[in-house]
Amino acid sequence: MKEQTLLLKNADLIATMDDQARELTGYSVLVRGNTIAGLYPEGEIPEPVDEIIDLSGHVLIPGLINTHHHMFQTLTRALPAAQDAELFDWLSALFPVWQHITPAMQRAATRTACAELMLSGCTTAADHAYLYVNGVAVEDSLQAASEMGIRFHHVRGAISLGASQGGLPPDNVVEQDEDAILRDMQRAIERHNDPGPDAMVRIALGPSSPFTVSTDLMREAAALARAHGAGLHTHTAENQKDLDFSQARYGMTPTQYTETVGWVGPDVWHAHCVHLDQPGIELFARTGTGVAHCPCSNMRLASGIAPIRAMLDAGVAVGIGVDGSASNDSGNLLAETRQAMLSARVRHQQPGAMSAREALRLATRGGAEVLGRADRLGRIQAGYCADMVAFRMDELALAGAQSDLLAALVFCTPSRVAWSMINGRQVIRGGQLLTQSLPDIIHQHNEQARALVDGP
Repeated sequence: MKEQTLLLKNADLIATMDDQARELTGYSVLVRGNTIAGLYPEGEIPEPVDEIIDLSGHVLIPGLINTHHHMFQTLTRALPAAQDAELFDWLSALFPVWQHITPAMQRAATRTACAELMLSGCTTAADHAYLYVNGVAVEDSLQAASEMGIRFHHVRGAISLGASQGGLPPDNVVEQDEDAILRDMQRAIERHNDPGPDAMVRIALGPSSPFTVSTDLMREAAALARAHGAGLHTHTAENQKDLDFSQARYGMTPTQYTETVGWVGPDVWHAHCVHLDQPGIELFARTGTGVAHCPCSNMRLASGIAPIRAMLDAGVAVGIGVDGSASNDSGNLLAETRQAMLSARVRHQQPGAMSAREALRLATRGGAEVLGRADRLGRIQAGYCADMVAFRMDELALAGAQSDLLAALVFCTPSRVAWSMINGRQVIRGGQLLTQSLPDIIHQHNEQARALVDGP
């Protein structure tokens, strides 16, 4: 059967994010099936096409890649008890609420989180789901993400170290049988992980953090993931209490701990790393270990500002993550990209600490590198997956910003993407979500959120 072809033409600018960082005008993009077939000067298309999309007045960029999220947390945004707390107190306020999450709530939250990400320009998302209570299963997240049409990395997380064993979570929200956790992790990989280059679903393993799981689970999850070619993801060095816990319990820094349990390498990425020290930065650079930078959450919880400039200069792979929407309260990946730029400038008190283009690279190519997808994602280039988004340049937010169209996307942050394609499928057109009814998503989500917060 002949693959469908589509031509994207007349874009004011195409930011390729290729090795030459080309920014093209007067070019068209040919899509064949789910793949970018080539970029051609206008009028030089080598074959007839089935459909033409006119992107006059738009900037076309690779789809943004979200490297860290907790989608269930969209159910508890701006919860009063957690508004003014640092990480450990924030978690302590929310665990008693989250213990009542149901499968229906998990699905509703995932649909909401995916919709918000997609409308902000995201085409690939990693969701670190670590709560498995009341029958919640991996399949709840996968079903909802599939309905939305997003490329999805599901991190089968876990919390097993309850308060009675010296961990932070209350015992009633943890999975105490670590053998059962490992069995379900293996089941998730064997049933759902697609190792193919165009995979719409990947499974990674994610014991949540050194203060929520045992050392045995960290080591055994790493061995399990590597036996099956799956990725590994966790939280590391997020705030000062995180560092203090690691020193008190393990007698070492969080990054020293990650090395002792086998959590370094190109198949591993760590969220936050706000307090990654210089030896830790050098370790991650040397081993190809990735970092998910979550600036809004880090600032919201007063954790600090991660040393991203030092990481990049050392050669660490860094992507952007919105983190859970109970510690960020927004899932807008383009806005998170802007915050990454601004927070780097504040940390170093230098405007040159990060440019708009560097920030956008983190959100595209950087994310692909962190998730182990750099061979097919993160660029508009022949042979890459057809994951692309376009922004209208006549929006109010961009009025007066026509002198540098690409930088304007980061500095001015338009409210919504105009057009989006994921794996060759159009999922947003005219700023409207095509895969599901957005009013229905919001209505169902608010019903489930009220039920959760009000309690059983």
